[in-house]
Amino acid sequence: MRPLEPVSRRLKVALGLSFFVLFFLAWGIATIGGFVPKIFLADPITMLIDGWTLLTRFGFGYDILITIWRVVGGFVLAAIIAVPLGLAMGAYKPVEAFFEPFVSFARYLPASAFIPLLILWAGLGEAQKLLVIFIGSVFQIILMVAVVVGQTRRDLVEAAYTLGARDRGVVGRVLIPMNAPEIAEILRLVLGWAWTYVIVAELIGSSHGIGHMIIDSQALMATGQIIFGIVVIGFIGLGSDYAFKTMNRRLFPWASA
Repeated sequence: MRPLEPVSRRLKVALGLSFFVLFFLAWGIATIGGFVPKIFLADPITMLIDGWTLLTRFGFGYDILITIWRVVGGFVLAAIIAVPLGLAMGAYKPVEAFFEPFVSFARYLPASAFIPLLILWAGLGEAQKLLVIFIGSVFQIILMVAVVVGQTRRDLVEAAYTLGARDRGVVGRVLIPMNAPEIAEILRLVLGWAWTYVIVAELIGSSHGIGHMIIDSQALMATGQIIFGIVVIGFIGLGSDYAFKTMNRRLFPWASA
């Protein structure tokens, strides 16, 4: 190995899979071997059996779909507002001066702290869950996009003006294409954070969803079901992460050139 030296795609996949194999092997040894009581940590086999029972007898597939819908819905709403505002803040300094203090203040407010208020404002329905994800995502995206756009190379902007571009042309032909790959990467990262917000939202006042299943399983001390829910979230997140990376490579081939 050498610092920053790339590896082949096949080796990358093999190394990634090998970690999961070693992780589940160590987990199995610790639990099946009796080193950790099963009441505290179910073994992998019990986790799979409990997961299959959830899927076949208790309609857990519907809970998974509901949670995915909530994450995607809240995240898309946040991105629709945050990306244009972040672009405007990064491109125009007066806009940044106006919004940046409030955005910097708001991004430190934990989304979970708003849940009691959101229940009062929006009830216990889907709107409350979507708003938790929206609040937890929108301010992070705004500030990160603004920082990326604000760091655009000045010589490219000056070259565009020299060639006769106007302000809109600079934004549309320089700032957006130049920073689109990084903005897409920001969205990929924040989508991972959105999953933490939805589980918190589902722990309170929810009748469906992965978080609802986890809190019910806690009451029954069914650690296998709890772990299965956590593992499902991880694999969904892993799949969405790779989907984002693949889409970014196809949409912005110049970024990896």
